[in-house]
Amino acid sequence: MFGIGLSDGVFAIETLTAARQQMALSLGFHIILSCFGVAFPFLIFLLHRRGLRKNDEVALTLARRWSKVAAVLFAVGAVSGTVLSFEMGLLWPGLMSKFGDVIGLAFGLEGIAFFLEAIFLGIYLYGWNRLDPKIHIWTLLPIILSGAFGTFCIISVNAWMNAPSGFAIENGVVTDISPLAAMFNSAVAGQALHMFIAAYMVTGFLVASVYAVGILKGRRDEYHKLALRYALTMTALFAIVQPIVGHVSGWRLATDQPAKVAAIELSVTPESRAPLVVGGWLVGDEVKWSIQIPLLGSFFSTNSIDGTVPGLDQFPPDERPPANIVHYAFQTMVAIGSLLAAFSIWFLWRERKKRSLIGEKWPMRFVAISGLMAVVALESGWIVTEVGRQPWIVYNIMKVSEAVTTSDYVWVSLMLISILYLAIGVATVLILRSMASRWRAGEPDALPTPYSPETLHV
Repeated sequence: MFGIGLSDGVFAIETLTAARQQMALSLGFHIILSCFGVAFPFLIFLLHRRGLRKNDEVALTLARRWSKVAAVLFAVGAVSGTVLSFEMGLLWPGLMSKFGDVIGLAFGLEGIAFFLEAIFLGIYLYGWNRLDPKIHIWTLLPIILSGAFGTFCIISVNAWMNAPSGFAIENGVVTDISPLAAMFNSAVAGQALHMFIAAYMVTGFLVASVYAVGILKGRRDEYHKLALRYALTMTALFAIVQPIVGHVSGWRLATDQPAKVAAIELSVTPESRAPLVVGGWLVGDEVKWSIQIPLLGSFFSTNSIDGTVPGLDQFPPDERPPANIVHYAFQTMVAIGSLLAAFSIWFLWRERKKRSLIGEKWPMRFVAISGLMAVVALESGWIVTEVGRQPWIVYNIMKVSEAVTTSDYVWVSLMLISILYLAIGVATVLILRSMASRWRAGEPDALPTPYSPETLHV
């Protein structure tokens, strides 16, 4: 998450590298699960609502099955989220000791949102055939809202790292603290909306890819068709607007984080009416092997073809982000996002013309890999956000090297965390595959539990 800064001594650099890798691994794993926490309940709501309105047993069955999947993913997310909360203090004590009072409110509110989500998810799961159907469906609403609010709280902390506010520093001491001003910083609106839409895209395309694979294997029942249609329709609407939202949310970077823009554009020196650099590789102070499209670099960076794109030579060498990594991560995100948006437009147009793509061989092959593509775009976007801010953990205020732990055993925790995520990742896949196999075999969805009314005897 926080990248590699500069530090004295070889061992200190190794500790910083290990801390960075551990945080990157934790966040890269957890962020996929957090996407499901935000978007999956809404997708379940759509199917549940269809089931009630049209007395559609297929839709209700899918909603019920997906709620069980949501419970599994929520449990795994609780584990990875707990690990992250400890890592913030253990890996980055310099950050939390100095700025904990500034960003602590956001973490506290996220914890409340997490508990609300857990409570109502339990009520929803237990409420099948026990609550009035008209009441039962609305227990999804607190899950949807708390998931969105919790994500906003966490994004506000990251946005604060990019645009710190809500405090003053006097003689090295943080004063005049305003946690609300810190949460509602200048970067939070764009980042939160961009991430919110990304969560819906990742969730929708991953769900759609599972059912597309099933259709390619010959499972053309109503469950697969309905699930695929709902997942793709919901996701397509978000995928179409995401490039626009991303462009608008990036407008502030040219003035607020010019070094990041310079890295994104592989811009060595400031240039007005700059071209868009496609591909290429920065070697020393020269960009090689690139394709340059006139004027578009300035337009995309400043929203004006006459705008000036910042240059890396405006910053000291130790305050420049690794440009090649940021550049290719950004172009990967944009390329995949544009491709998914184009497919979404095609899908919606074909649906409108009553000539659905569902079941057609090559479109289904594309959908089958679209989930992985969406995940790659998501992770690439976070690389741009985090690596592009380097070497700062709090932009222009605190470097990563000033925040990292002095512990000699970060490599040990990195190995343990890697083993943990591998184990729970494999276990999650096996559990979900087992559930899917039982459903395909026709086993009942309403499996008894030790505390259900059917089995509880007084």
